[in-house]
Amino acid sequence: MAKRNKRQIRVVDLLARRFRRDERGAMMIEFGILAPIFFAVVGAILEISVFFLAGQILDGAVHDSARMIRIGQVQQQGINADGYRAEICDRLYHMFNCNELRISVRQLPSFANFSTGTPVDTETGDWTFSPAYQPGQGQTIVLVEAYYKWPTILAIPGLMSNVLPDGTRLLAAARVFRNEPFPWGPVPAS
Repeated sequence: MAKRNKRQIRVVDLLARRFRRDERGAMMIEFGILAPIFFAVVGAILEISVFFLAGQILDGAVHDSARMIRIGQVQQQGINADGYRAEICDRLYHMFNCNELRISVRQLPSFANFSTGTPVDTETGDWTFSPAYQPGQGQTIVLVEAYYKWPTILAIPGLMSNVLPDGTRLLAAARVFRNEPFPWGPVPAS
């Protein structure tokens, strides 16, 4: 009986040594441990890249449409608030839901004397922004603002800062300028 136990122990010891030396499948185990981390980092990089691309596209759309106000094209053609929204949306390459875009165009008394508030309540994620549409006459100072809540896909703690309570990030674009001295009449009511 003792001989039999010794033989079983030797067989188990031999199998254990063979198992420790066998490296087949080690790469699969290492990949299984590291793959989720790798794919999470790649996903976060892609999401942040798309977020910055969307921010640049929104900024370019606001810049181009604000120029239309500055040179008087909006005023001369009688473009109302909905038409101006369409001008911005035409420049967004279908990356945004234009119904969710918040736009304000308002006259300012001077470059030094104006303020803007926070467009979103940071506690609830609700809009506190009130839209306006006053493109002004020649020589008036105008502020154009556009805000959009960009959805986040990967919410990785520590990698995604400034995420609103509703899981979105705020994109913003603004321009402040003085209109050119164009001579045409009053701005149509919106």
